[in-house]
Amino acid sequence: MQRSAGTGLAAFGVVLAVVGAILDYAVTVTNTSGFSVNTAGLILLIAGIVIFVLGIAVALSGSWRRTTIRQDIRSTPQGEYRLEQRDDLGSAP
Repeated sequence: MQRSAGTGLAAFGVVLAVVGAILDYAVTVTNTSGFSVNTAGLILLIAGIVIFVLGIAVALSGSWRRTTIRQDIRSTPQGEYRLEQRDDLGSAP
């Protein structure tokens, strides 16, 4: 994943947490049967916090990755010979 995927996920988590907090703490509803707005808000708040933490983890895990590229170019009578070697160091893709 790219670093932008982690930041987008973290931003989505913040939005969910804010909506959940508003539904849980700022909305008062009476006479509902079978559905509680406050419980739905609490679920959204917890889900938003979890998604935010996962987004931060994804964004930070991409910064530990490093790619090393080695190129060896040699001239031969038939033309140039190019050898390229890539080494990925750090976390798994």
